[in-house]
Amino acid sequence: MSDRCPWCGTEDIYVRYHDEEWGVPEYDGRALWEKLVLDGFQAGLSWITILKKRDSFREAFADFDPQVVAKYDESDIQRLLQNAGIIRHRGKIEAAIKGARLWQEIEAREGFSNYIWKYVDGAPIQNRPHSMADVPAATDLSTQLSKDLKKAGFNFCGPVIVYAFMQATGMVNDHLVTCPRHAAVQPAA
Repeated sequence: MSDRCPWCGTEDIYVRYHDEEWGVPEYDGRALWEKLVLDGFQAGLSWITILKKRDSFREAFADFDPQVVAKYDESDIQRLLQNAGIIRHRGKIEAAIKGARLWQEIEAREGFSNYIWKYVDGAPIQNRPHSMADVPAATDLSTQLSKDLKKAGFNFCGPVIVYAFMQATGMVNDHLVTCPRHAAVQPAA
């Protein structure tokens, strides 16, 4: 795919992520929470670092089952801080555990997927960027979602992280118009 978005480079794991996952609308509440947590762990790091550690994250966080992670306690935090396969940042680990508990509340109240997707009325925003310069780091919408997530108690969810989350989960189609994935993810909308 010679015209794919240039941000993914040529490393196989990154190219597969671009070609198979990024921008595909995700409506599963658990999977949305996983991506939000991973985007939070990415703060200050590159996404490829997270991709390379994703399997270890899944193992460490019980396949991102919020029902399990919500029960994690100090002994689990200590265990995770010793796990070289993940990002060993106490604040991010604690935020993931807290986020699992918040996920439970939102899931019981309205469904986490419904909560997230209501910001785009349930359908992906179809942007038409012609170059990477046309793709913003954050938008008014990501700023609003970020504020609302923080108000709900989530951490590591600033407007830039939230916009990356929105792109990754297909809430926003920011594949370049020259990228074959731009058209490929549109029917999913």
